[in-house]
Amino acid sequence: MSDQNRLGVFKTYKLYVGGKFPRSESGRVYEVTDSKGQWLANAPQSSRKDARDAVVAARKAFGGWSGATAYNRGQVLYRVAEMLEGRKDQFVREVAASEGLSKSKAAAVVDAAIDRWVWYAGWTDKIGQISGGANPVAGPFFNLSTPEPTGVVAVLAPRKSSLLGLVSVIAPVIATGNTAVVVASADAPLPALSLGEVLATSDVPGGVVNILSGVTAELAAPLAAHQDVNAIDLTGADPAPAKELEIAAADNLKRVLRPGPVDADWTASPGTHRLTAFLETKTVWHPTGALGAAGSSY
Repeated sequence: MSDQNRLGVFKTYKLYVGGKFPRSESGRVYEVTDSKGQWLANAPQSSRKDARDAVVAARKAFGGWSGATAYNRGQVLYRVAEMLEGRKDQFVREVAASEGLSKSKAAAVVDAAIDRWVWYAGWTDKIGQISGGANPVAGPFFNLSTPEPTGVVAVLAPRKSSLLGLVSVIAPVIATGNTAVVVASADAPLPALSLGEVLATSDVPGGVVNILSGVTAELAAPLAAHQDVNAIDLTGADPAPAKELEIAAADNLKRVLRPGPVDADWTASPGTHRLTAFLETKTVWHPTGALGAAGSSY
């Protein structure tokens, strides 16, 4: 059959929740357009029920993921980079259409996103050494501090950086043993929804990352107020409602990462501040025994 007579198969984009690909329980979709207003696809418009389901999935996955060794988490994150590398062409097309970039600039963005996964994969078994350690105390005690994951983190993805910014907010959350409920950019959700397909084939346990698309304001409020969400990243929130989200988050003492500039430079070196943003510090005291002039005894 001639290619001219062939009807192409349009992709059906779905949510990624609990390791599966459901449609929104509401049945709603919305049109996603490129930078010129041309139709690209229909994306699922998530509801509050979808957000609650995602939190349940993230909580269920937290025990196993936080209990995995840091080395194992690093292997999994590196596997994500491997799989993303294999699907680079698809992501170049989606990023170019979503952000209005040339093919070469979109390819540079995708390369940077892959490198960002590798960057955080390398930090999984090292962050404990720079954010924890032995504390000097007066008395015959060992005093040791060690970082632990906060729990379920709601993440409002950047609005303009549909892949590199997205990876930059997801990777540090899960690298440190947390699980994530991610609200993709409402204007450019397609790279995020495709990333769910990569995560599903990258040894990331179901529920560790859950990706929702839709109206950010509609999903942010229930996540900020949810009693089983332990922290929230407001990177993709508009400045006006961000204050209300912070107030809602205070009800159960969530950790809050405040929104940054809309046009943040996601190509800059990420540093470690996002790794430590969602870590708690546990300090343990242990007696060493008698300390005398003749030396220590245990």
